[in-house]
Amino acid sequence: MRARLSDIAQQAEVSEATVSRVLNDRPGVAPETRQAVLTALDVLGYERPARLRKRSAGLVGLVVPELDNPIFPAFAQVIESTLAQSGFTPVLCTQTPGGVTEDEYVEMLLDRQVSGIVFVSGLHADTAANHDRYRALIGRPLPIVMINGYAPGIAAPFVSCDDREATELAIAHLVALGHRRIGLITGPDRFVPVQRRVAGFRTAMTRLVGATEAEVDELAELSLFGVEGGEAAAGRLIERGVTGLVCGSDLMALGAIRAARQRGLSVPADVSVVGYDDSPLMAFTDPPLTTMRQPVTAMAVAAVRALVDEINGHAAPNSEYLFRPELVVRGSTAVAPQAAGGQKRQPPAPLAVPA
Repeated sequence: MRARLSDIAQQAEVSEATVSRVLNDRPGVAPETRQAVLTALDVLGYERPARLRKRSAGLVGLVVPELDNPIFPAFAQVIESTLAQSGFTPVLCTQTPGGVTEDEYVEMLLDRQVSGIVFVSGLHADTAANHDRYRALIGRPLPIVMINGYAPGIAAPFVSCDDREATELAIAHLVALGHRRIGLITGPDRFVPVQRRVAGFRTAMTRLVGATEAEVDELAELSLFGVEGGEAAAGRLIERGVTGLVCGSDLMALGAIRAARQRGLSVPADVSVVGYDDSPLMAFTDPPLTTMRQPVTAMAVAAVRALVDEINGHAAPNSEYLFRPELVVRGSTAVAPQAAGGQKRQPPAPLAVPA
């Protein structure tokens, strides 16, 4: 132990007596000197005594729908880091098809006496779900914060990306490139973000293209989230002669690109594709994906701050914080075929179905 004290004292440039006072958590040591000794412990690879380890302010649950979509790990990483900086220990709960449900995770978190819960794209975003589950948590009372999916009957802070504006910006980008026959691919319409995207699509197509209500309905395809859903919906829209596709997620956009290539079409020469999220690695796809970027870091930090305020007794506004998306232009969008002076693209022949 004597040699250890000597090593630590030399590293921290203090006396061995000072090191001893810090290790035994005794008074009479300046804060900067105490920190220097603790840093020396870390640098030399010594484990801090239990009494000197940073105490957690409590556990906070983080419930996300899945990790297959890279946007959810991106949210989780920033939320966990921001919680840790505030002294809280995050408990990550991820759902999988047929696995533990959101309600079961909540029961587990309550058993662990968490200080609060962050929900990312949970049942609060589903208009068909019973939201009494959240009102019951608020009534305990337990601080909660929701990300993406506003529900007006829940008295809690909400943090969302402006899905309506995102869709309008994507449409405006394609219109500026000469596209007029533009399709929308997104998820089931019971979800709040989907409803907002459809509303933005309707507004933008009416205002910028002069599309009728019937034309807008024909050009909007609702499908399952994910690559397969995007591929199926894109195939139907390509058969209707669209030259531009706006997708509800980057994964759906990758499915749309696959559908175009299966029909012998080039992206972006024949069909332009816009994603949504700007998930990690989208700049490295083939072609690099033009997409609407969610401000993940700003949204996650705002959600954690609202939750920590609630935990500390400073009520956060029970309203929705809307964050503006950003159009990130890469290689999957280009001038429309006709606007580029080429021949009008003929709708492709139906794919042969094996007997």
